[in-house]
Amino acid sequence: MTTIEYNQLYIGGTWIVPAGTGTIEVHSPATEERIGSVPRGGEADVDAAVAAARAAFDAPDGWASWEAKDRAEVLERFARELEARAAETARRVSMQNGMPIWLANNFEAGFPALLLRYYSGLMTGAPAEEVRPGMLGGSCLVSKEPIGVVAAIVPWNVPQAISFLKIAPALAAGCTVVLKPAEETVLDAFLMAEAAVAAGLPPGVLNVVPGGRELGAYLVAHPGVDKVSFTGSTAAGRAIARTCGELLRPVTLELGGKSAAILLDDVDLSASLENLFACTLLNNGQICWLGTRVLVPRNRYQEIVDAITDLAKALKVGDPLDPETKIGPLVSRRQQERVEGYIEKGKAEGRMTTGGRRPFDRGFFIEPTIFADVDNQATISREEIFGPVLSLIPYGSDEEAIAIANDSDYGLGGSVWSADPDRAIAVARRVHSGTVGVNHYTNDPVAPFGGIKKSGWGRELGPEGLAGFQVHKTVYLPPGEAK
Repeated sequence: MTTIEYNQLYIGGTWIVPAGTGTIEVHSPATEERIGSVPRGGEADVDAAVAAARAAFDAPDGWASWEAKDRAEVLERFARELEARAAETARRVSMQNGMPIWLANNFEAGFPALLLRYYSGLMTGAPAEEVRPGMLGGSCLVSKEPIGVVAAIVPWNVPQAISFLKIAPALAAGCTVVLKPAEETVLDAFLMAEAAVAAGLPPGVLNVVPGGRELGAYLVAHPGVDKVSFTGSTAAGRAIARTCGELLRPVTLELGGKSAAILLDDVDLSASLENLFACTLLNNGQICWLGTRVLVPRNRYQEIVDAITDLAKALKVGDPLDPETKIGPLVSRRQQERVEGYIEKGKAEGRMTTGGRRPFDRGFFIEPTIFADVDNQATISREEIFGPVLSLIPYGSDEEAIAIANDSDYGLGGSVWSADPDRAIAVARRVHSGTVGVNHYTNDPVAPFGGIKKSGWGRELGPEGLAGFQVHKTVYLPPGEAK
């Protein structure tokens, strides 16, 4: 395999020599072989990136001052350049984090361009300001302005789609961005930078500086940053929240989850298994909103346990670049060992019906693993595992199922499954979570996505996701001066 090598960083609209000499080495989680490298960003590189973003935002003719339609023209070019690289983007993501290629072609190849067009459309389709008749004799000119320089910090599990949950609304609003991708998935971020260059994004509007946690912390606290948007673990989110709270800096946090998939007693299981897989084991279990607690009615418990066990056994585990693969490797040895630690705990807390092993001699694979007869207080029912491990928890009534679903420190996703959609919707309304699906789960761009409790602050997607990158400004007009 030809390796993918970069020796420069994308800062200020061009490729520049990094300040330091460190590199990030990228290895395939399927083969453990080296597949490429990029420069490791340092504090001086963050300084340069923030300065470039600041200049692009603050200049009298800078990005923030452009008309929405003019920004939309640039973002349309960006979308087309991303689409021209879509297949390679999917391949790079799959090679780096183990995402099955069919999923990468859906998530990573198409979603970024879709989001750029969606948010450009929101900006061009709505007035930038309005005059409100006052109650005290004058009137009020209310406008929405871009918040400023955005620090966007993204994880490795769905790197391009998550990056554009931040980049698309921020750029459409008139903000400028410094993106810090995760160390595990940097090759796709540099391909995105190539698309930005080809599209002619103005210098400094988008900058990419890869690095680890320490670099992320430096970026979050940087005095030139106006807003932080972070997706990642709850532990990291707490640290970022502390920093932003001290600085009184706006922050959006999309964090962990331990969502419940509630199977009601009338569920048509045979018609639901494909969608249930997508809601519970997608991306090798490495998605924050997955329903890894499956709540099963006692009067159909063994039937459903057997069906889900058979589903897990039938999933093809293997090379993520094989279109037939359903379960690829976990992203790293560290993640593999972490998941195995939870599996060992699960063996003492429930009955493992399948899985639990490394199926190959190399690569960071774990078989899909199902635990039956699990209590909602078990460790594997309380903590986010981030791997292909499900807890099948029995319940007696709809009321008990809702109570179990809500008995969690998290509140990000969830789903309800029934042959009666109205019944399922009624249950979904009572689940304490930022999002809930009925007989499926899909993050639609038009609706807000985000969590409650330990799952985060703020919302992405929908008009609400755009609002997170805007501030309201009011000019009080004297009587007779409405503009």
